[in-house]
Amino acid sequence: MENSFFVDSGKLSPAALERKHRLENDPSCRTNHMEYMEGMEMIESDVCEKVMSQVKEYDSTKYTVRDVIAALEHETCTLEDFKALLSPAAEPYLERMAQRARIETGKHFGNTVYLFTPLYIANYCENYCVYCGFNCYNDIRRMKLSMEQIDREMKSIADSGMEEILILTGESRAKSSIEYIGEACQLARKYFRMVGLEIYPVNTDEYRYLHECGADYVTVFQETYDADKYETLHLLGHKRVWPYRFDAQERALRGGMRGVAFSALLGLSDFRKDALASALHVYYLQRKYPHAEMSLSCPRLRPIINNDKINPLDVHETQLCQVLCAYRIFLPFVGITVSSRESESFRNGIVKIAATKISAGVSTGIGDHESKYSGKESDSAEGDEQFEIDDARSLDKMYQDMSREGLQPVLNDYLYV
Repeated sequence: MENSFFVDSGKLSPAALERKHRLENDPSCRTNHMEYMEGMEMIESDVCEKVMSQVKEYDSTKYTVRDVIAALEHETCTLEDFKALLSPAAEPYLERMAQRARIETGKHFGNTVYLFTPLYIANYCENYCVYCGFNCYNDIRRMKLSMEQIDREMKSIADSGMEEILILTGESRAKSSIEYIGEACQLARKYFRMVGLEIYPVNTDEYRYLHECGADYVTVFQETYDADKYETLHLLGHKRVWPYRFDAQERALRGGMRGVAFSALLGLSDFRKDALASALHVYYLQRKYPHAEMSLSCPRLRPIINNDKINPLDVHETQLCQVLCAYRIFLPFVGITVSSRESESFRNGIVKIAATKISAGVSTGIGDHESKYSGKESDSAEGDEQFEIDDARSLDKMYQDMSREGLQPVLNDYLYV
């Protein structure tokens, strides 16, 4: 992508405005979202076909109250049971679903809740995703942290007691190269026992390199598994290629990553089908790579800078709770993360039912952790946030609140020998 298309605290050039308009209004000027771009690795895998064939056949309206009750009474949740629990017929049975989910969570995770924090190190992006605050046509303050700045940010976070960090960038190879991300991972190893990545999808050998640099796991949001809807939301950039994104977790596992995380952004398309696809993505990969640690997230749309049309209420909290409980009943061993996109009250409740991991001390901006954690004014510029968060509790406050809820906060449970 031409550098002129990065909007860096300035107005779009006439050429950029014209291209943006054409992308939005003329589908013929967009690339084929199902065709791989140069340099993208294609792998032999049957997982996508298995997932999408199930999603294509899924009709959530065909399930009845009898199907839901039967699903809740079965000792083991089958795929058909899971589909029933995601259906509208299950909504009146949310309390029973929550009780079953709580039992499953207790069996496999006890009363623990894992804490982590994200660190955004760059917000440059070459994609035009219409719902994302980092998209290349959005007029925001762009920033890429230097290694010295990353070191200071990480030290501030580590000094708070945090032991797990999730490193994030915008999706730009030009501004956030594999080498840059790898160096950030090596720095993170100085301060944290667990290092996760949420970056643009890469090839197997690149995941292997990042693992060697210190990364433990990789998170990739498919955003929506509805390929037709995906095409209308991702108008430009490497992220536009739907199948390459789908296979990212499998490439990461082949590259040696210990764990992978999955998610759809609920509210972009039919949330029931996206929830089904996310769980099936885990389900089939878990059987193919039984040694791997796998987890699910369940974020909803949140407001972004320069866009007043995004409404997180498209999927309500009761529906979100239904999805999370269904996940837990169907995939009892899988970790479930609920981010700071959700409210304090919702997160306090869901960790006692289905969720096992939550973020604390969160900022989705660039370069503001040092000032946020120390209370001192930063001596450098800061980059704008990706989206607005709802729960801004610090690690100390989160730790206290979780303890008060009768839970045992866990900062790390992995030892290197």
